[in-house]
This record gives sequence, structure tokens and C-alpha cells, in this order.
Amino acid sequence: MEIKVLSFKKENVLALGEFVLLLSLALFAPYLKFQWLTGPIVNAILFVSTILLGSSSAILIGLIPSVVSLSTGLLPIVLAPMIPFIMLGNTILILTFDFLKKKNYWLAIVSSSFLKFFFLFLTSEAVINLLLKKETATKVASMMSWPQFFTALAGGAIAYLFLKSIKKK
Repeated sequence: MEIKVLSFKKENVLALGEFVLLLSLALFAPYLKFQWLTGPIVNAILFVSTILLGSSSAILIGLIPSVVSLSTGLLPIVLAPMIPFIMLGNTILILTFDFLKKKNYWLAIVSSSFLKFFFLFLTSEAVINLLLKKETATKVASMMSWPQFFTALAGGAIAYLFLKSIKKK
């Protein structure tokens, strides 16, 4: 009889712990129910996840909260058609930030925030106007426009302060 021993590297256990913590925070953030509070927190988590865990883990973290928010009723049902685009917007944010972060942190934050905003703005105009009544579409489209840019920038500043405090920036 052969006995197999599982061993875990300290780095892998720490990374798993960081992943679970960051994912938990991202899942909790929508319960705050205010875009100007939730947005910066989620974006900060995406930036921090990219630095600490890499873009693949950050993308996974960026995919899950929108689905949970919708399924628990925290995200208005009228935003359901936007969920795939929000996920793609988060992916654009993460990949752009990851690509540029070594050149200049703030360039990476501003560029990734702008591209996420621009993508969501364009897609929300198209998707929402096709699916929703005019007054609802206008409200939803405004949520997917400039607030996305400013909450992502705020998230970048929060991430910077956090990373600096743990000496990762």
C-alpha cells in the first residue's frame, strides 16, 4: 500500500487566503447599496487583487460579485442585461492595469478606469436603449457612465494607500 502525502507551500496557502479574503470583501461590498461607496471598494479590490494575486485571480474576483448582487436582489433587475458587460468592463480594467502598472501606477489607474468607463458607457447606451423604457434607460445609462470612471479612480487611490501600507507599492 502506497501512502500519498499532500504538502502545501506557504506561498500557496497565503495566496489562497488572500483570494478568499478579497473575494469575500468583493461579495460584501454590494450590500452597502450605494454606488459611490460600493464602486470604489470593488475597484480597489480588483486593483489590489491584480497586484497581489495576478490578473487571472483578479478577473475571477471581478466576475462573481455582479452575479451574486443580481441573484440576491441587491442589483436592480433592470441591470440584468448589463451583467456580462459589467464583467467585461472589470476584465478590461484588470488587464489594462496589469499591462501598464510596471510603467507607471497612476497611468495604469487612469487608463484602466477610463477604458472601463468608456466600454460600459458605449455598451449601456446600446443595450439599455434596446431593452428598457426611456425613463428607466436614462437612469441606468447614467449609472454606467461617469460614475464608473470616478469610482474606478477612487478605487485606484484606495488600492494605492492599502498597498503602500502593506509595502507592496
